[in-house]
Amino acid sequence: MFTGIIEGVGRLAVREPRGGDVRLRLETGSLPFTGVRMGESIAVNGVCLTVVGHGPDWFDADASNETLALTTLGRLQAGAPVNLERAMRPDDRLGGHLVSGHVDGLGAVESVTPDARAQRWRFSAPAALLRYIARKGSICVDGVSLTVNAVDEGGFEVALVPHTVAHTAFASTRPGDAVNLEIDLVARYVERLLGERT
Repeated sequence: MFTGIIEGVGRLAVREPRGGDVRLRLETGSLPFTGVRMGESIAVNGVCLTVVGHGPDWFDADASNETLALTTLGRLQAGAPVNLERAMRPDDRLGGHLVSGHVDGLGAVESVTPDARAQRWRFSAPAALLRYIARKGSICVDGVSLTVNAVDEGGFEVALVPHTVAHTAFASTRPGDAVNLEIDLVARYVERLLGERT
């Protein structure tokens, strides 16, 4: 599990085709990386990946064809910045919201508008996901826990404060770019439970 509070911005260093899928080498950049262990989980742009090799400032992770097809990792090019978060510990503060690292679908940046010192970002989202997105609810975009300010039939809006823009890959994200979306876990389980009752 993750919190959606980005710990560092890294970079995709290498995409290596392996047996029909891909191994990714990621430079850790500003991510605190002491004590990393083989097999631990790290969220990369909101996608939970398993460490299969590591050095002092990099780690390797395998990406299955399912992951490549359903997330932005399938189109991510070497040199691209990525949001990084190590899995939470039981005694961590939950500064964002509970995030699984299992991407539900892709959206896209529609617009970025200045709003005093902050920025108002609008994202498109598939209709199948919009039903789970609620005003003042939580959404995870490229691994970042955000509060929904507005939602309609075509997408949703959030506000990014200067700190968030400066300390995430949003600093390099532009209108038209695809993003990974993960809906709030609570919405997913509430629907499942209600569906079984009916």
